[in-house]
Amino acid sequence: MEYQSRQLLVEYGVPVPEAEVADSPEEASAVQARLGGMVVVKAQVLSGGRGKAGGVRIARTPEEAAAVAGRILALEIGGMRVHKVLVSRAVKSVKEYYLSVLVDRSSKGIEAVFSDKGGITIEEAAAGHPGRIRHLRLDPFAGPDEAAFLALIDPELLGAGDKGSEVARSLFEITRSLFRLCVEKDCSLIELNPLSLVEGGKLVALDAKIVIDDNGLPMHDELLSLGNADEYGGDEIEAREAGLSYVGLDGNIGCMVNGAGLSMATMDLIKYYGAEPANFLDIGGSSNPEKVVKAFSILLKKNGVKAILVNIFGGITRCDDVANGIIKAKSMIQIGVPIVIRLIGTNDVKAREILKEAGIEAYNDLGEAIKRVVAYVA
Repeated sequence: MEYQSRQLLVEYGVPVPEAEVADSPEEASAVQARLGGMVVVKAQVLSGGRGKAGGVRIARTPEEAAAVAGRILALEIGGMRVHKVLVSRAVKSVKEYYLSVLVDRSSKGIEAVFSDKGGITIEEAAAGHPGRIRHLRLDPFAGPDEAAFLALIDPELLGAGDKGSEVARSLFEITRSLFRLCVEKDCSLIELNPLSLVEGGKLVALDAKIVIDDNGLPMHDELLSLGNADEYGGDEIEAREAGLSYVGLDGNIGCMVNGAGLSMATMDLIKYYGAEPANFLDIGGSSNPEKVVKAFSILLKKNGVKAILVNIFGGITRCDDVANGIIKAKSMIQIGVPIVIRLIGTNDVKAREILKEAGIEAYNDLGEAIKRVVAYVA
């Protein structure tokens, strides 16, 4: 969330306005009294569009801060309830910029993106002012090159008058700090929007969005406490606790597959045949039937699932163990939707015999199985 992103920015020397977090109107009032003067009270949720939803408001007195915080804490923004607000000292901007450092998949590297059109989304800036966006590829070991950076950022673009060159150098220093943060904390995106130019030529980050690559978290114990329950649905949390790799989606075909690559290929084929997957679920290489039972339980809790596809390519995973798990799940859980099964690989003949004795058909061919499950939801 924004208040957590601020903590990381401060750690890396990026200027931010003085601010405190509050989770009640009374706390917000007390923060305003400590800060004094005009403050901005901002909803803390993992969602954009907070201002349009009424989640960003001005307050000038402790009483006003309590009142607006109470209204904001009663909101739901982007499907998420607001539990905290950030009370920040108001800053008078001369000019607002956009600055981000991100992993760029197309160049397989790290890129800095700058625009003098801050305060709007970068997508809006790209659509309305494509010539006002600057891209700079960064050396993943050395970081931004000052000469290349300053050559890219025209001082006149900054709208800072005779302080243009000075602001450009400050912008470079902030970009270098963001690069260090990105590399050292395994971030995939750091976005300052707006990065405000205030009177006197100083730059201050008024809002920040930081995305940390989950794959880097095992190397960063200090970041684990920054996780938020709103990042994951209840089904995703349950799956993680069960040792399953799961991501909820918006379709109506539940998927239970072994292996991440096969899972993604299965989802692609479901879309190819005109339907939508309800999830990504990789049960991994384990042959534990209990995992299959748990996977069914998670899939069936998701609203809108009309059919389930089980796709197992047995290598380490034994198809007969999966078959036993399916039968166990049917005896323990009221499934209530059609199940289509494709099993091939280790002990697949034995697995099909087990399922046949239970009155369950299993396919060899993945295309046939997917056509069948798509027919159930058509």
